[in-house]
Amino acid sequence: MDRSWMFKNRTTDAFEIGVNDFLRQAVAHAGIGNRIYCPCLKCGNKALYKVHEVKGHIFYNGFDTNYQRWIWHGESHLGSTVNNLGVTSITVPPLMQEDDDDDIFDMMQDVEEEFVDRPDQFEKLLSDAEKPLYDGCPNNYTKLSALVRLYNLKAANGWSDKSFSDLLVAISDMLPRPNELHTSMYQVKKTMSSLGMGYEKIHACRSDCVLYRKEYKDLECCPVCGVSRWKLEKNKDMNKKAVPAKVIWYIPPIPRFRRLFRNDAHAKNLTWHATERIKDGMLRHPADAPQWKTIDIMYPEFGTESRNLRLGLAADGMNPHSNQSTSYSTWPVILVNYNLPPHLCMKRKFVMLTMLISGPKQPGNDIDVFLAPLIEDLKLLWEEGVECFDGYRNETFKLRATLMWTINDFPAYGNLSGYSVKGYKACPICGNDTCSERLKHRKKICFMGHRRFLPQAHQFRKQKKNFNGQPEHEKVLQPLTGVQILQSVSDLHVEFGKGKKNLSVDGAWKKKSIFFDLPYWKDLYVRHNLDVMHIEKNVCESLIGTLLNIPGKTKDGEKTRLDMAEMGIRESLKPITESGRRTFLPPACYVLSRSEKRQFCSTISEIKVPMGYSSNVRNLVQMKDLRLIKLKSHDCHTLMQQLLPVAIRGLLPKQVRTVIVRLCYFFNAICSKVIDPIKIDELQEEVVVTLCLLEKYFPPAFFDVMVHLIVHLPREIKLCGPVWLRWMYPMERYMKILKGYVRNRSRPEGCIIECYVVEEAVEFCSEYLESTPTIGIPKSLESRQNVRMGFKVTPVEYKMLCEAHFYVLQNTPEVDCYRLEHLTRGEKWLQAEHRRCFIRWVRQRIETELAKPEHCITQTLRWLANEPRRDVIRYSGYGINGYTFHTCEHDLRSTTQNSGVTVEGESLHVSSAKDKNPVYANMSYYGVIEDIWELNYTSFKVAVFRCKWVNNKTGVKVDENGFTLVDLNKEGDSSDQFIMASQAKQVFYVSNPNDGRWSVVLTSKPKLYDSGDVCDNIEETPSFSQRLPECEDDQNEDVSYVREDCEGEYIEVDNSKMNKRKKFTS
Repeated sequence: MDRSWMFKNRTTDAFEIGVNDFLRQAVAHAGIGNRIYCPCLKCGNKALYKVHEVKGHIFYNGFDTNYQRWIWHGESHLGSTVNNLGVTSITVPPLMQEDDDDDIFDMMQDVEEEFVDRPDQFEKLLSDAEKPLYDGCPNNYTKLSALVRLYNLKAANGWSDKSFSDLLVAISDMLPRPNELHTSMYQVKKTMSSLGMGYEKIHACRSDCVLYRKEYKDLECCPVCGVSRWKLEKNKDMNKKAVPAKVIWYIPPIPRFRRLFRNDAHAKNLTWHATERIKDGMLRHPADAPQWKTIDIMYPEFGTESRNLRLGLAADGMNPHSNQSTSYSTWPVILVNYNLPPHLCMKRKFVMLTMLISGPKQPGNDIDVFLAPLIEDLKLLWEEGVECFDGYRNETFKLRATLMWTINDFPAYGNLSGYSVKGYKACPICGNDTCSERLKHRKKICFMGHRRFLPQAHQFRKQKKNFNGQPEHEKVLQPLTGVQILQSVSDLHVEFGKGKKNLSVDGAWKKKSIFFDLPYWKDLYVRHNLDVMHIEKNVCESLIGTLLNIPGKTKDGEKTRLDMAEMGIRESLKPITESGRRTFLPPACYVLSRSEKRQFCSTISEIKVPMGYSSNVRNLVQMKDLRLIKLKSHDCHTLMQQLLPVAIRGLLPKQVRTVIVRLCYFFNAICSKVIDPIKIDELQEEVVVTLCLLEKYFPPAFFDVMVHLIVHLPREIKLCGPVWLRWMYPMERYMKILKGYVRNRSRPEGCIIECYVVEEAVEFCSEYLESTPTIGIPKSLESRQNVRMGFKVTPVEYKMLCEAHFYVLQNTPEVDCYRLEHLTRGEKWLQAEHRRCFIRWVRQRIETELAKPEHCITQTLRWLANEPRRDVIRYSGYGINGYTFHTCEHDLRSTTQNSGVTVEGESLHVSSAKDKNPVYANMSYYGVIEDIWELNYTSFKVAVFRCKWVNNKTGVKVDENGFTLVDLNKEGDSSDQFIMASQAKQVFYVSNPNDGRWSVVLTSKPKLYDSGDVCDNIEETPSFSQRLPECEDDQNEDVSYVREDCEGEYIEVDNSKMNKRKKFTS
């Protein structure tokens, strides 16, 4: 189009005709509401107006003559047009068309509309995307694509800024001169941050009273407490360069949601819950749970649009310096997107950091002040929605979102909900109905009374002596609904800020949570999740500490015994003072003897687990003091899920051991990735019985609020879905990543935000560079499958080779028709004959078929019939199906156990030697890998494991508690040693503490990161038992609480303290 009219006088006809032609083209590519950017000298394409308004601006202010390529009105930097949504359809130059994988110009097309207010930056980015790294650069690397790939490596491997700058200098020196590669981290960040979505720095009162925004934006002092907004110099009453006293970093989520939908792959995944989710009544995803469905029913206009987002909010404190001795707490606020498939919604790429609340003190109850900007955006997304372009459907729609719940530990639960999680009413679900009692001597509050959750006719309700000395007639009240809670706190007036004292409602509710500003919040069944991770960790530490009587960790002791005497229960455990010099504590049924402690610690220290199963559990045991130390959250998870029930086998009285196993079984069951809703009710009934049994045997001090919260976990699973999508493990891992961003210890929050924005830009760019893996999604283990270790080629005996080859033929689908043809007679003796001559028969059969002019023999069948080569490749290690297998010889010199294997096989069963009609049935076989072979069939290879199998008749059994035990010394049929590697599942064996001949079988867990089923380190652990151990219906209340088979404990009396006490009381 002729542009000469732009330079003519505005009063001429040529200028008017040119303006009209320009506006006609602009209207054809107008965005939403038929508004276009105004190119007048005053607006400079920075504001949208209607067409007649733009025309008036041009005639009044003049047309910007520097705007000669009309990229905002239908043209592109590369000479193309813009569609009706303002997204450029770029014509790629011939240089870039040679590389279809690195479609960097598609990326520029998708972000072009984000640079409306920054045209200069867009010009520079486009230039970097077009400019080759150097003249004649192979693979069409440009300046921008090279930076993206290099920074991707830096972020994925945690390189420091200095090392990355040194690497850039070294690479630049290696490349031909001149080249366009940046040589410093500062230049790279400056380039990449322009592709980030940006953030807002909001000043806050140092006492957490207000944020300096909206009406407080220009204030110099806090309107509540009067404290200065700025930091002051020491010993001087003057401002220090106007440095704010406290800052929060807010990263608006709405632009990020829009960018997410512009990517066609992400836009498709965001409707997974409606289009691809399995709907069979099982709980696999929050979309299967009642809470999700309730939103759809109550707000049908929201539920009918599958692209509307369902979010979770996680908040917790972290020490950015990774130094526990430093008291510093920074609070990230994170959004989780539940529209995505389960294997993506908790991954680093899709976990969205929205806010960072600076330290050094935690916000506490004042966190509502800081959440205000986020709540406003969430409210906007619910009430009005925002215009969003769907790259998968290629259309614009109104995007809305709802916040489903929060994810947090228990103290943060109180901060976010406004409920006081301390004191007599610490349980937020029971509320005023919480059953609690203060222990006089330990000066702690215990939470017992779980018999209230039992059916009215249950025998435990009538028992007195074994519990608190009273029968139980109370019923459990239903938890308060959101509407009831809102009514009770609606008139509660709260002044935010440190040092402010506010009255609470009924001693429990401290404030009306800011989340109630969201119109739908009151309608949710569960608004704040109980975190299973922290509950499991606290329960495990209390249990281990009590069993081993670890000082500072045990719930037993002299004060505990005095409290039980004060309550009138378990008189036999009352402490006995001897001659005023020492006190004897009778051995309680829940405490291990010294020999049992040694056996327990020895069992834990000798356990060898598979590679990647957990940390080295040997490092947790301190044999000198007979205790476990340095237990992390995942260590507790591993113990409760599988190891603890095995370690206590044969220890403690049977009834105490059974209740501990039942508790571990419960935690294992609720952590499953797929849950049957019917079984949740059974779990609820069983866990109540388990807690009552714990009350029956364990001291009252054991029952802190974390133990009590166990009773409410099945309810939340039934309403919200699987635990592994609502616990803190992914958040804790993500916070560790955020800590790694800190480069300047004096500005930790600033480092985190800057690195996050740059990494966000790199992640975005990586989506358009197919050869560059994304940082935020773990690399698929498919690329690490068939990992070989210990390679060597050796000849093997022909007989053994034939045995391996026979197994391959038996388990290859293409050979099935020939196998069935060879087994038509069905006689018992035919099995041995089939094994003896099938290899020769199938070879002859295939040769006969090949001799025919027309045959359907595949290449696989042809090479299988020719048998493998005599020289096989042998390995000491092999990776397949998400497992890493080693030979038993390798395990002998390793700290891990990777040789255990199990396989489901079809077994021939006969009733007697004269039985001529055998029956086939599937059985589980257990063994260890002795050798790993790779059979070479010329055109392909097949991996097989040669195993030593346990005799299933005499070497495998299931005990009364559901544990599978094997005797590894009882070898099975040696004529059937081989299995295909693809069939193998990994197990590991733990020596039975009370009978060393037998070993307990524990199932390992595959680690797969692919587009389908994903198993993370802590998502699901197979059960240690085939069934829940049954508790004995003990009608007799005369339970023995004192152990007769072990020694008690003597406590020496400190005479100096006694003298002080006597002096004080006289």
